[in-house]
Amino acid sequence: MAEITYHSTRDAAREAIPFSQAVVRGIAPDGGLYVPSSFPGLDITDPQLAALDYEGLAEKVLSLLITDFSKEELSSCVHRAYGSGFRHPGVAPIHSCGNVHFIELYHGPTLAFKDMALSILPHVLTTAAGKLGIDDTIVILTATSGDTGKAALEGFADVPGTQIVVFYPTDGVSEVQKRQMTTQEGANTHVVGITGNFDDAQNGVKAIFADGKIRERIARRGYRFSSANSINPGRLLPQIVYYINGYLELVRRNTILPGEKVHVVVPTGNFGNILAAWYARHMGLPVGRFICASNSNNVLTDFMRTGRYSLDRRFSPTISPSMDILISSNLERFLYELADRDPAKVVSLMSDLKNDGVYEIDRTMMKNMADFYGGFADDTATVSAIEELYRTYGYVVDTHTAVGYRVYQDFLRETGDDRPVLLASTASPFKFSRSVAEAVGVPVEGKSDFELIDLLAERCCLDIPAPIRGIADRSIRHPETCKKDEMARVVEELLS
Repeated sequence: MAEITYHSTRDAAREAIPFSQAVVRGIAPDGGLYVPSSFPGLDITDPQLAALDYEGLAEKVLSLLITDFSKEELSSCVHRAYGSGFRHPGVAPIHSCGNVHFIELYHGPTLAFKDMALSILPHVLTTAAGKLGIDDTIVILTATSGDTGKAALEGFADVPGTQIVVFYPTDGVSEVQKRQMTTQEGANTHVVGITGNFDDAQNGVKAIFADGKIRERIARRGYRFSSANSINPGRLLPQIVYYINGYLELVRRNTILPGEKVHVVVPTGNFGNILAAWYARHMGLPVGRFICASNSNNVLTDFMRTGRYSLDRRFSPTISPSMDILISSNLERFLYELADRDPAKVVSLMSDLKNDGVYEIDRTMMKNMADFYGGFADDTATVSAIEELYRTYGYVVDTHTAVGYRVYQDFLRETGDDRPVLLASTASPFKFSRSVAEAVGVPVEGKSDFELIDLLAERCCLDIPAPIRGIADRSIRHPETCKKDEMARVVEELLS
């Protein structure tokens, strides 16, 4: 098996480090993101691959990308992540509505797709630290637009040798998401709301990572930073698995023939989820088009259509808050591949974004993006998509999945290309109970989001998932808030 190493998107020298080092660092010292040295091939038509369950497939795929772990080490990480803790035996089952096949990624402990990677990251990270002989306590420092925070907290709670600090925008998450985070148990967990949006939280976290003086001060206390956001390769790589698993499930059902192309639809704000699908194609997944679905914060849609990425736009809070993002961190990895792995181009584009708030890619890079389609759905269109799926198929989806479905309908009308579609269904509808309940005809006036969980379940004949059953009665353990420019101070105080 060929050794896979990792290097920064901004490093012209391509300093090669093993996965263990990359996952512990989280982000490169030069501010770039770690990418694999190559993409190993996977024979998607191999019947032995289709015979694997999710746990077996995860071990197979990740063993090709994490080559400095022994078979026993990786097997242990995978089993602890997927051997239990997911409510569905298939981990990420497929629900089909006509030609659209929803990959349900929300059967984990926090009801969101982030569980698919954050269930394994703590085990991978602590294994890597052990291999490197690291005795410091690893501080997971992360920003969240709603789902990453809770999934990371759940994954790292009481994991020996770790602390986790999560920042979230106080007015930028749903009430259910906020309650999930602020009631989190675990002696090593810290949750802080900020007055600002997700981009403010993400910028604050990046600034802390880049501040050498802070790193020196916490190092003297026996700490070192790492990340649970998808900037960390240990968060991104496990997401490749569910696209391959979804494809193989369609093969098992005889919906498609082995090797037949499908389209992939992904509602995304930070670009990590759709990047994982693109990485899967590099490994052999037969994908025709990548349909990148945004909400009203449609910076990615404009980029896909014009090649120009501009932050000069109004930020719009929406009913799909996990996508309320203007700075898509994982796009840097995509730019690196579009530029034929030229780090000088990436450095130049990132410099333009930092200094001018805008960059524009050249014709060659634009041509390399030809398989991507960008579209967006505003709140009205999102609600309409939820109502349509419920009326037509009796299927209930959350607001983010609905964005993906509506953008796919636009793609279908524009292109007439009706080949089978895998659509990433990113969260349980119960996490966004107000918007979903209203869309399916439940009266919401005067009701709390928590009361609407019960009413939504009753109206649609659904079982309330155990992780949020009775959530309104749980005690708030993390009431702390701060201003966006106080994040560094808060982190040092928490670690003092």
